[in-house]
Amino acid sequence: MSTLFRNVRILDGSGAAPFKGEVLVDRGRIKRIATNASIKPPVRAEVIEGRGATLMPGLCDAHAHFSWNDQPSLAAIQFMPIEEHTLFAAKVAGLYLDMGYTSCVGAAAAKPRLDVVIRNAINAGQIPGPRYLANSQEIATVGGLGDMAPPHIEHEALNFGAVVSGPEDVRRTVRRFIKYGVDLVKLNISGEEITGVPSAATVMSEEECAMAATEAHQRGLRVCAHARSAESVKMCIRQGIEIIYHASFIDDEGLDLLEARKDRHFVAPGLAWLICTAREAEPWGIKPGSAIAEAYERELEAAIDGLQEMVRRGIRVLPGGDYGFAWTPHGENARDLEYFVELLGMTPLQAIVSATKLGGEIMGRPDELGLVREGYLADLILVDGDPVRDIRVLQERARILAVMKGGEFHRRPPGRH
Repeated sequence: MSTLFRNVRILDGSGAAPFKGEVLVDRGRIKRIATNASIKPPVRAEVIEGRGATLMPGLCDAHAHFSWNDQPSLAAIQFMPIEEHTLFAAKVAGLYLDMGYTSCVGAAAAKPRLDVVIRNAINAGQIPGPRYLANSQEIATVGGLGDMAPPHIEHEALNFGAVVSGPEDVRRTVRRFIKYGVDLVKLNISGEEITGVPSAATVMSEEECAMAATEAHQRGLRVCAHARSAESVKMCIRQGIEIIYHASFIDDEGLDLLEARKDRHFVAPGLAWLICTAREAEPWGIKPGSAIAEAYERELEAAIDGLQEMVRRGIRVLPGGDYGFAWTPHGENARDLEYFVELLGMTPLQAIVSATKLGGEIMGRPDELGLVREGYLADLILVDGDPVRDIRVLQERARILAVMKGGEFHRRPPGRH
């Protein structure tokens, strides 16, 4: 069945100002957009009366962890039994779609095949969820972020990530995840304060990083990396790692390298993790003003400086805040867009482009995702209000009146037929 949206404010995701018009969806794609004339609906078309609501592309989260289970530690995530963990991740996939996220980039799975299983279930229509790129576990070095086994015990089951040591170990691990059917491979190149490994530390060698990139790229996969330290960011650029997570301590040399190759890389900083860990995690033992909270405050300050410069230089910065911990629960993802406006100096339109047009690019489908444009897939949300005036409306489920993915409603607008 075709769907005609009438009397809507079209926010097309390109960066242009919203305009009034009508949009016809047919066979899963946007067939026609009219601004100065009415579209005659096809026979049996469903007509949605927008009443001035905003019709815009569905959002993309560039740093999603469907298997992070809203717990306060990596151990609590890791030790959830696989059966319950699969059900939890399936529920999270539906929540993201419910909140208007029609595309998500998996940023690592808590268990080896969990992302792949959820992606396949979504694609088969077994569960609701966004278009999803499935990732590997975090590939971690011995003693780095993800290696949780105590010093006197070496046991894979105790580790949050897939722990490696040396290029050949990396080769074997990457090939195993390719065998499982992942879309992306994730490396933990730098540390993370909350784990006891400083964020400014670089824990993976150039040779290990190069091996992972070579193995993934020759099989047509992209690589993403947890890279907070200045050196880890530059390592990503040197090795052609397409998706850089965090980049908190990027230096001038790194900025110059990134700018020179900005058509090859994406940066998803995860500001929510820094802000909420520093300021909102006291119920879970991280008191503002404590040593760990202050470390994240310092990292936040450095990250804001670097990201503002990235925005100024036209580097692609996308939202995705490491949601899925107790103090960054799933469903609050659109807070990142508010942070982009308040902290990075983006206009609301720029922030929306980062979550729509750039979302289509990071999904690898720039010619059919991320814009309200004729011929594009009909991944659309209908919003009560104008996100250009108040970006925070995208944080409220009640203000997201309808969610459509591929021309089919996940949620229909109430009383607008």
